[in-house]
Amino acid sequence: MTDLADRSWRLIRDEPRDGPTQMALEEIAAETALEDDLRTVRVYSWEPSTLSLGYRQDADTVDWTYCEQEGIDVTRRQTGGGGIYHDRYADISYTIVAPADEVPGNLMDCYELFCEPVLAGLRDMGIDADFAAVEQSAIYHPSCYLRDINPAHDVVAPASAGENAQKISGNAQYRQRDVVIQHGSISYDLEAERHVGVFETDLEPETFTDRVTSIHDQTGLDREDAVDTLTTALGEWCDADDGDWRDDELEAAGDLAERKFGADAWIRNRDVLEASEP
Repeated sequence: MTDLADRSWRLIRDEPRDGPTQMALEEIAAETALEDDLRTVRVYSWEPSTLSLGYRQDADTVDWTYCEQEGIDVTRRQTGGGGIYHDRYADISYTIVAPADEVPGNLMDCYELFCEPVLAGLRDMGIDADFAAVEQSAIYHPSCYLRDINPAHDVVAPASAGENAQKISGNAQYRQRDVVIQHGSISYDLEAERHVGVFETDLEPETFTDRVTSIHDQTGLDREDAVDTLTTALGEWCDADDGDWRDDELEAAGDLAERKFGADAWIRNRDVLEASEP
């Protein structure tokens, strides 16, 4: 349990939502942390399937035709890095939101703190997971899972394999309005064809499976059990109470999703539409 456990936290096991709404909810959780002294941890999934672009990623790296044909939405994250394909089954995502003055100011120390429950959850599933022991060079930079593997925030398994360990989780964080938001993607299973298909490249699916592993590959654990285990680890880490989004938060997230995370101006060029006048 972290020292942050003496604060007020809520644990949300979120329902599947579209990508723009999932990203908007993180910013709304940041406001709640500051204004209502309530921090958030949550586990969630994506529906429909979504490609989330890194903050500075060039939109020209996306195979827009493939995404349209396969019914894959595209949004853009606030965090950097490469794009990630998410869906309701193969991906398990999480978010941690807390005021910046309560967590380490050093980025690496903050990663170490916020990844504690992720590592605990994977280990509770019986997976030999840890931060990458060594850096690995990039295979394809626009893809998060095929970028260089960084020991600071990339989680691999089995950790005992050293430089041969494969990536199982990517994690990223950003600071906004004096709040730290960390989110991450954990591979429950591998959808290699879609992970490479969403990009404007001729990469073979084997390129992905050679670099990435999954909970299913490591343990064969049922997805629902994997979600339960991760959710429990997050909740125990900060001693969170079970909670949910308030109606006003969902309404605000819907507005933000429409004018930012779901808007072509943001997805293509990082331009944010102004809120409409009342």
